[in-house]
Amino acid sequence: MTLVPPPTFPLLAACRPRQWTKNLLVFAGALFAFQMQPHVWLGAAVGFVAFCAISSAIYLLNDVLDREADRAHPSKRHRPIAAGLIGVPLSLATAILLAVLSLGLGAALAPGLAGVLLLYGLIQVGYCLQFKRAPLLDLFCIAAGFLLRAVAGVVAAGLGFSPWFLLTVGLLALFLAVEKRKAELRLCLDRGVITRKVLERYSMPLLQRLENIVSTSAFMSYALWAAGPSLNGAPTSWMLLSVPFVLVGIFRYQLLSDPEEAERRVALHPERSSEKPEEILLGDRGVQLTLLTWLLTVAGVGIAHRLDILPA
Repeated sequence: MTLVPPPTFPLLAACRPRQWTKNLLVFAGALFAFQMQPHVWLGAAVGFVAFCAISSAIYLLNDVLDREADRAHPSKRHRPIAAGLIGVPLSLATAILLAVLSLGLGAALAPGLAGVLLLYGLIQVGYCLQFKRAPLLDLFCIAAGFLLRAVAGVVAAGLGFSPWFLLTVGLLALFLAVEKRKAELRLCLDRGVITRKVLERYSMPLLQRLENIVSTSAFMSYALWAAGPSLNGAPTSWMLLSVPFVLVGIFRYQLLSDPEEAERRVALHPERSSEKPEEILLGDRGVQLTLLTWLLTVAGVGIAHRLDILPA
């Protein structure tokens, strides 16, 4: 059994700062709109900070509610609340403080941003209390969290948006949610312990069918966005150059979530699992390289478009 040392700052660890990488989606609207004005990125940065606060508040609440179940989980039992490193009163007080801070920050920037943050909070509280036990609804709640991050960035920066952009984000979020449940179900089947009630309603064949639907739909919606302004998508059809990297990224993630591949990798990287998308983002070189080349392509096309040096 691997011994996990306790965190130096357990309250900070309970806020899950490694998962703040998910909040980088707040900047997607400004990036995809090729906006370079400082006030646009400053607004998105405020939205990012506000989402870090509200998401950490939800993580604290979730860990308080799930502390007994987490103690039976091979890795979640090391979370500070489940491990008894911080008490329930302190965790709840910190969650309330972070939620108030987030909503106040959002309201100070734009009322619409505060509304998005509040909606995110309500959906996630509902998920913590009940929705995570409802099959399919739990997947949409997880996906809604990602989608609202993208919406928050658009609202905070005062931008318009393409419906294909939001559809792509929502479908990719559903893809990640399905992959997360696949990893959790595989772990439960291997260990013979059900750590989530909702997993009793899922099977691998069902999740694989859902995976096929959402991954294909996400790729198609991104391609339609990249086709350019004729389809109310990207500002230029040259964004089609980024499409191959999206396909490679989906393929890479599916490879990492494949049960046989996961078994081969678990000895080398036990912490990297599609159960934790942020760990794959932070640790897998293939995913990092794909994201970097995609980002450079998008930025390059955006700069060239702004300089008006691309052929029509």
